[in-house]
Amino acid sequence: MFFFDVVTRVRAGVRIDRGGNQVPDWTVATRLVIGQLNVQPATQVESENPTRTAVVTGWRVQSAPGTAPDVRADDRIEWDGMTLEVQGEVARWPDPITGATHHVEFTVSRATG
Repeated sequence: MFFFDVVTRVRAGVRIDRGGNQVPDWTVATRLVIGQLNVQPATQVESENPTRTAVVTGWRVQSAPGTAPDVRADDRIEWDGMTLEVQGEVARWPDPITGATHHVEFTVSRATG
């Protein structure tokens, strides 16, 4: 497997709403460039109705062995001119000998239409 893909992780800042709750604030998001990744197509779903055609496309992202990029389920990923949502929790695969993180895998998706 080749790990030549580069993405930008986008993480929301935090603001306090009128009720005193902490909520995500994408206007003050931070960005981190992450390399040594392999991004592969995973899903393509299209559904039609009389008023629109919805398309959901997904990709599986895997980091190179020995890397553990800082990505969370509530992050967004910018890649190939698109902004993608991280789907579900990020899997951190342990090294069978040392127990340290061997690599990381996660799924991202984009919905249009």
